[in-house]
Amino acid sequence: MKPMFFLLTALILTGGIQAQELNKVTIDAVHKDVVINRNIYGHFAEHLGRCIYDGIWVGKDSNIPHINGYRKDIVEALREMKIPVLRWPGGCFADTYHWKDGIGPKSERPKMMNYHWGGVVEDNSFGTHEFLDLCELLECEPYISANVGSGTVKEMTDWIEYMNSDQDVPMANLRKQNGREKPWNVKYLGIGNESWGCGGAMTPDYYVNLLRNYSEMAGIYGRWKLFQIGCGANGADYNWTDVLMKQRPGSMSGLSLHYYTIAGPSWGDKSPATGFEKKYYFSGIEKAMRMNELVEKHSAIMDKYDQNKRVGLMVDEWGIWTDVEPGTEPGFLFQQNSIRDALIASLTLDIFNNHADRVKMANIAQTINVLQAVVLTEGDQMILTPTYHVFKMYSVHQDAFLLQSRLICEDYEMDGRKIPALSCSASEDKDGSITLTVSNFNPDKEITLPVELVGATFDKILSATVLTAPAYNSYNSFNQPETVKPTILKSVKKTGNSTLQVVLPPRSVVAITVNK
Repeated sequence: MKPMFFLLTALILTGGIQAQELNKVTIDAVHKDVVINRNIYGHFAEHLGRCIYDGIWVGKDSNIPHINGYRKDIVEALREMKIPVLRWPGGCFADTYHWKDGIGPKSERPKMMNYHWGGVVEDNSFGTHEFLDLCELLECEPYISANVGSGTVKEMTDWIEYMNSDQDVPMANLRKQNGREKPWNVKYLGIGNESWGCGGAMTPDYYVNLLRNYSEMAGIYGRWKLFQIGCGANGADYNWTDVLMKQRPGSMSGLSLHYYTIAGPSWGDKSPATGFEKKYYFSGIEKAMRMNELVEKHSAIMDKYDQNKRVGLMVDEWGIWTDVEPGTEPGFLFQQNSIRDALIASLTLDIFNNHADRVKMANIAQTINVLQAVVLTEGDQMILTPTYHVFKMYSVHQDAFLLQSRLICEDYEMDGRKIPALSCSASEDKDGSITLTVSNFNPDKEITLPVELVGATFDKILSATVLTAPAYNSYNSFNQPETVKPTILKSVKKTGNSTLQVVLPPRSVVAITVNK
């Protein structure tokens, strides 16, 4: 059964109704038919700017504290955030990447030009071993993007054999020669990236035939154990989804979707990352809300051909895309991260949670120093962004049962445009604890929200956390790294055996856990 999610804007009525009665969330604690896949909280690391080099990887000779070349502080932060899956090597970079250039002795690895991102020379010192060993260190699943744009089927199948085979075959023996005895048993494989654009400028009818070929061979070489993800649509290209689903190869287990929030005042215009006006705050959240429409419409097309939901919707690139920081290389996509971006993250994760019957993975772009990163670095300094804190607060939803929630809320209005002022999602973990995450998008007004559990009572509030900021454009800088960080929420109280009331500060994300 598809989970029902209601995001309603209440009408302002007359007759003495108090403001708090315009807002309420009701949580169905009985029906638990859908599990929120932990991979919805996934991340994406491309060879782009300072994401890999000077971000994740500093090398074994670095003076920065590291674990076999991986920045120690980043490894610890990602573990603490409970990163479940990491996508690599791209992105647009994936369809120019030839994996054999990134194995063997580093002194013998050939260099390549990163044509997409800044025109820098890539030395391939971070390759297959370095990435897959990182995933083991983080205890997360690797998600490999295969090169379809400039690669071959044989190149892909050799890679699969290199990573996953335990037989006496050439690629497995080459892996052993390079120092790795056991296979990594990679599960997730993307067949191309943005094949409609930087991955080959293909039509859906052309790509679906390539997918059929690559997918069949990936299945054979992967012993039919690989979770294969086909390249899906760019935003609202519903025809692409229709063609792929209508003709889908039987071994395709997932279909991707890419959507970036471009937060300028009109569609296509970017916003500054810091110091922006309130209109950019509003338009950023307004445009992020479009994700709900995209997920619903693409899901409806998928339902037409796949009523049993065997194919997952994988939103493997999403996030806000702003102007780069002044003085940085434009092709490196280094941007700061504010409380607005944290609210865009919480809103988007609520959407994915509430569509967890179809959405099985999502990967925010990107993990370190690129776009809506969770971590930023500068030399030996590291800061956690507001978006990082949202992912950590929301990690409790991973692998929990989705609880259907009915949200009635007032509007947040600006310059004659309106958006719902609140967003939420709820889940129950294996121990029976229930967590509600809710965001208040109004930057100037606290909102009182009654909460009711239907079909269950609770004993006490186990935890209550809030992420807010001094202003709607506040962010964490290297000089002030804790301007935006979670604190204990004190404005929540139990009002009955199955009810509570929470006062949501302006521009805030709240997580509340109760025990049944």
